Amino acid sequence: MKKIINTSKAPAPIGPYNQAVLKGNMLYTSGQIAIDPASGELKISDISSETKLVMENLKAVLAEAGMTFENVLKTSIFISDMKNFAAINAVYGTYFNEATAPARETVEVANLPKYVNVEISAIASL
Repeated sequence: MKKIINTSKAPAPIGPYNQAVLKGNMLYTSGQIAIDPASGELKISDISSETKLVMENLKAVLAEAGMTFENVLKTSIFISDMKNFAAINAVYGTYFNEATAPARETVEVANLPKYVNVEISAIASL
């Protein structure tokens, strides 16, 4: 049986999906973007701050499921401009221990929801 994971400490879903789904010991998160969960405002003034908010939103979803970034097995990073990769990677890297960092892919896409610059999802395990 699957368990739906939602927290007010991350942006509320804006469509027919949930922030995450827990099945057994596996957690599948929806992609997080830079929406401030307190105000509901999009925060995309600079790529480093945007990425930090995305990671903080992801952190809140993981915490609601009783997990941390140490539980993350794989991430998917979608970016609107590969020129932002280094800045995104610099912020992203502060959330993981390099020796135990998850697998990941980073893909440049034409557009993202609300025309943000970065969206990150994760698969984690207890």
